[in-house]
Amino acid sequence: MKFHRELAYQAGAEEVFAMLADPAFRKKVAAAQDVVSIEVTSTPKGDGMSILIDQVQNTAGLPALAKKITGETTQAIVREEWADATSGTYEIVAPGKPTKALGTVTLTEDGGITRHVFDLEVTVKVPLIAGKLEKLMADNIDAGMTLEHSVGVAWLKGNR
Repeated sequence: MKFHRELAYQAGAEEVFAMLADPAFRKKVAAAQDVVSIEVTSTPKGDGMSILIDQVQNTAGLPALAKKITGETTQAIVREEWADATSGTYEIVAPGKPTKALGTVTLTEDGGITRHVFDLEVTVKVPLIAGKLEKLMADNIDAGMTLEHSVGVAWLKGNR
């Protein structure tokens, strides 16, 4: 399933990139998402960076069908490999689960507005119900990005 999301920030691309590189920002987003536990590693790489987020998420509120696959909590590993401050790859995997989201992430600035754009392919390899589960996974990713955006807007205004 294709997934596209744009988050707009009233800040320059350099400032947004610095926010995304800051483990404290990622932990603040996790707190807003009620993540059970999180480890964040941010490593500069040339003009880009490598971000690894290993988190345990509560699955409360998921339909019973999804909980059969995830359990009461699920581990999610997010990897971002930024080639530079404008583009990179983005991946979410759940070890031991038949789910994955993989694609690209970009930052583009125009007139003091920076767009943080995600283009992902969401896949769930479960016969007969993959489509329903992919939609559910995409909806959960979207909800998480909505919270990330709220935290990001506040962060850029100095609420850290």
